[in-house]
Amino acid sequence: MVNTEAFKNLYPFQSNFIELDSLKYHYLDEGEGEPLLMLHGNPTWSFYYRNLVIGLRDRYRCVVPDHMGCGFSDKPQEYNYTLSQHIDNLEKLVDELQLDKITLVIHDWGGAIGMGYAAKCPERIKQLVLFNTSAFLSDHIPFSIDICRYPVIGPIAIRMFNAFAGAAVYRACKNRKRMTDEVKAGYLAPYDSYENRIANLRFVQDIPMTEDIPSYPVVKDIQEKLDLFKDRPALIMWGKKDFCFTTHFFERWKEYLPQAEAHLFRRAGHYVVEDAHDEIMPLIEKFLAESN
Repeated sequence: MVNTEAFKNLYPFQSNFIELDSLKYHYLDEGEGEPLLMLHGNPTWSFYYRNLVIGLRDRYRCVVPDHMGCGFSDKPQEYNYTLSQHIDNLEKLVDELQLDKITLVIHDWGGAIGMGYAAKCPERIKQLVLFNTSAFLSDHIPFSIDICRYPVIGPIAIRMFNAFAGAAVYRACKNRKRMTDEVKAGYLAPYDSYENRIANLRFVQDIPMTEDIPSYPVVKDIQEKLDLFKDRPALIMWGKKDFCFTTHFFERWKEYLPQAEAHLFRRAGHYVVEDAHDEIMPLIEKFLAESN
């Protein structure tokens, strides 16, 4: 179990679990009303959405899972850490909780996982909220991430030296006033050992850069079905200083979702929900209120 002592005041939530093939899959389930399904990426976890949950749970049901291998979920060493498996896990959670009229809130890998589920069950998705993410094929990848996909280098850098989660608390967040020691501890707590960083590596290895990668055909299929959502209400909020999901992805999303309300935060980085929290909250509150 993750040691929460260093950040317990920032994460005041009740933990919930479902069992998937004898493994514990953790999620938050806070508040009542229409569901907001918030999906994190790599190397974050449900902690990333803590302030949105605190700010919205008085009006909405905030459901925030930790993907297997992340956060408070189990971290099996022998597991199928692929996009298709993460989508299947999410589908089982949604079915277990009987969620409908879902506002899908996605960031980083949460985009491919969430839109993968949405492509399978579009009738359950009411609207979309996007933060620096992708659910389509692209050849854009920074060298610092690409090199971690390679044998030997990736396992050593990510699992032995924590070069992914450890670097992200500095590189992905531009607002240093928000990245306090307590916040930093929260982001890093689940990934405190070689064993606990297994999913950090597997996510990187599953980036769909070539056709031989397991996620490639899955993302290709999702991309082909994005047209299903072109008329759905959507809110895009993007950190311009993201070194990974650059404005190239922002512009692509505006093509796929032409009806979307789009905002570009010029001082924010990849952890846009952290960097631009004060600007994001009124925008998401307005968007959600107008859809009721």
